[in-house]
Amino acid sequence: MTSRFTELAVDCHDPEGLAAFWCAVLDFKVIDRGEGAVEIGSWVPAVEEVRARQMPPTLLFIQVPEDKAVKNRLHLDISPIDGSTEGEVARLLGLGATRADVGQGPGRSWVVMADPEGNEFCVLRTLAP
Repeated sequence: MTSRFTELAVDCHDPEGLAAFWCAVLDFKVIDRGEGAVEIGSWVPAVEEVRARQMPPTLLFIQVPEDKAVKNRLHLDISPIDGSTEGEVARLLGLGATRADVGQGPGRSWVVMADPEGNEFCVLRTLAP
């Protein structure tokens, strides 16, 4: 018996707004909406496909009343695929991300950022040819 990693749930105040931000970051689409929740992904999950092989997980934004209080213990790492890391950081700042300091120190090969609700993520090295 095995399990599949199918979704990553993110607590937030504004599921629609955060979903829109991450759709722009990752070129994902909204694949489901419900009461206080929005799911995005690069594909529409089908049970048969998930059972057959590991597929990319979706992101599920769930509305909660409480504020984010401390640094995330789990975060996303993203890698630009068609431009520089610096160019991607500039694009993300334009989408509403901010630079974040989680004690990483200077001179790192990655950039720590936060989404519009303060969830940290890292922009890694570019994968562009």
